[in-house]
Amino acid sequence: MSNERFQNALKGAPQRVPPIWLMRQAGRYHRHYQRLRREHSFVDLCKKPALSAEAALGPVDDFDFDVAILFSDLLFPLEALGLPLSYSDAGPDLGARVSFETLSQLSPLEEALERLAFQKEALRETRRRLPADKSLVGFVGGPWTLFVYGVHGSHQGNLIEAKRGEELYRAFCERLVPLLVENVRLQVEGGAELVLIFDTAAGELSPDLFRRRVAPAVAGIAAAHPGKVAYYSRGTQPAHFRDSFFQSRALAGVGVDSRWDMVEALALFRSAGFVQGNFDQALLLLPPLAFERELRAYLEPLKRLSPEERAGWVCGLGHGVLPETPEDNVRALVRAVRETFA
Repeated sequence: MSNERFQNALKGAPQRVPPIWLMRQAGRYHRHYQRLRREHSFVDLCKKPALSAEAALGPVDDFDFDVAILFSDLLFPLEALGLPLSYSDAGPDLGARVSFETLSQLSPLEEALERLAFQKEALRETRRRLPADKSLVGFVGGPWTLFVYGVHGSHQGNLIEAKRGEELYRAFCERLVPLLVENVRLQVEGGAELVLIFDTAAGELSPDLFRRRVAPAVAGIAAAHPGKVAYYSRGTQPAHFRDSFFQSRALAGVGVDSRWDMVEALALFRSAGFVQGNFDQALLLLPPLAFERELRAYLEPLKRLSPEERAGWVCGLGHGVLPETPEDNVRALVRAVRETFA
């Protein structure tokens, strides 16, 4: 059970119409999600499998996306390791910071993994209810992004403490990466066709630091699950990825944000599986005519490519759907992409 367009993109098979799904497609902009949040807490939506499945299925049913994604949060591995985590309308709050002292107090792998079992069950329930012609993917936070959250409590700002904490980061990865490897396994067992690593803080690193800190940890996770791990980062540039394993088949695919030219990204990652992105999510908030004009301008260079040159493209946004996004613009995006390439 999977989506043919998405499977073609994974294989790099030429096709006219790309698959489409959006990060945060289940979120605050959508009336279906708003209704669920009036009735349930965010944590319940993530940790109760039936509710997680309902949250994940809502946008697929409504907008006809090709792919559903696990409804969860990337910080749960930190909680599983023993860091206190809570959520409010203001967002997540880690009640402790990563330090050598807190690392010494983290839970062992087996206990931490057991605390993530709800994600496997959520995926099973989502797959059970998902139409057979739709695909299902999971996700985990990137080691660097989780480290940044652990040190700073968010991924905003200049990240001085995280950047200068090389030894702490190395020790953190020794505890975290084995858990993420097993977390990916749990999600695949639950029905995820692949698991994306979301690295929203990666673009704050120079290309050199990215290659030295981010790439080895991501490579380790990918090597443990050949063909089942993809990677998305925000704020990175082509210089971060040149001459690296990101251009090989070590990954199932790579996602890029709206700072990239998608035609150039397709060329750079030609041998690296699918390439996902990257319409600017902010443009979805424009009035309908202005939005449609920007979308046509975005799609035009891609339309000029042959299906072979577009092979592997998964249409999406540069990042997640923003809270005030009009639902009608999301529908128009899906419709326009399919009509443009039909």
